[in-house]
Amino acid sequence: MKRKYFLFLAALLIIAASNPKQIHASSEKTSRSSATLARQASPPSEVAEIDNRAKILEEYLKKYDSPLAPYAQIFIDQADKYDLDWKLVPAIAGVESYFGHMIPPYSYNGWGFGVYGNNVLRFASWEDGIMTLNKSLRERYMTERGATNIYEIGSTYAADRSWANKVQHFISEIEQVEQGFSSNNTLSISI
Repeated sequence: MKRKYFLFLAALLIIAASNPKQIHASSEKTSRSSATLARQASPPSEVAEIDNRAKILEEYLKKYDSPLAPYAQIFIDQADKYDLDWKLVPAIAGVESYFGHMIPPYSYNGWGFGVYGNNVLRFASWEDGIMTLNKSLRERYMTERGATNIYEIGSTYAADRSWANKVQHFISEIEQVEQGFSSNNTLSISI
């Protein structure tokens, strides 16, 4: 009996040596599970970019001590809603009211929108003005009139022929803050 058991055990060892996958099935499963867990735990190859536009815009507006600074996220949300450049409406405020500092009394209108002669379009709040301007730029100037850039918008928005250049100036300033913000928030590692 011992001899048959010994032969059986020897045969089993020979089979195991010639076909390791069958004998080590539990190890293979463990290896696959470890690989799966490692893939799940590792970050994706494309890391989602963090949206810092509101921080950038708020920092920029604070440089001008603008009353619009606390509304930076609303500027971003409304620009996204109407598929506009997020820097456009703040830049218009820079041209028209020095970022909300020089407005008709009690108007919350830092964009010169609907302001001509003795007529003054008043908004209930800065938020109302931001929302109205984004919507109007998209619907009235771009969709209805076919404007595709600030120069085409400027031809009907403002009487000043250099209006679009002035708006572009403030857009460029915001972009400089954006570039500085990006480089300041980059972690460099020396090897």
